[in-house]
Amino acid sequence: MSLTFYQYPACGTCKKAQKWLDNNNIPYEAVHIVNNPPTKDEIKELYEKSDLELKKFFNTSGKKYRELGVKDKIKTATEEELLDILASDGMLIKRPILTDGEKVTVGFKEETFEEIWK
Repeated sequence: MSLTFYQYPACGTCKKAQKWLDNNNIPYEAVHIVNNPPTKDEIKELYEKSDLELKKFFNTSGKKYRELGVKDKIKTATEEELLDILASDGMLIKRPILTDGEKVTVGFKEETFEEIWK
């Protein structure tokens, strides 16, 4: 199973997730979510495979999120507009995102990782 691990190296949650993956000997390809953000099409595919609401893909605690007033935009934006916003800046995307091409997790909860990735 080859996993893609979208992460931001300075992110504490990403560090915890990476440590969990390493401790469980789960191989992955790390992708810097800011330097190499997923495209709009990639985000759409991740979203569709995740069974999550699209708004769960937003880094709501991020500085960029607040600066751009995304909280207000989410309420009325179409799916296409939300995907455009996410694709515009990797800092707007909640992280880490882990996928094997079929399953997708957003954020890090040890119980979820145990259930899905172990």
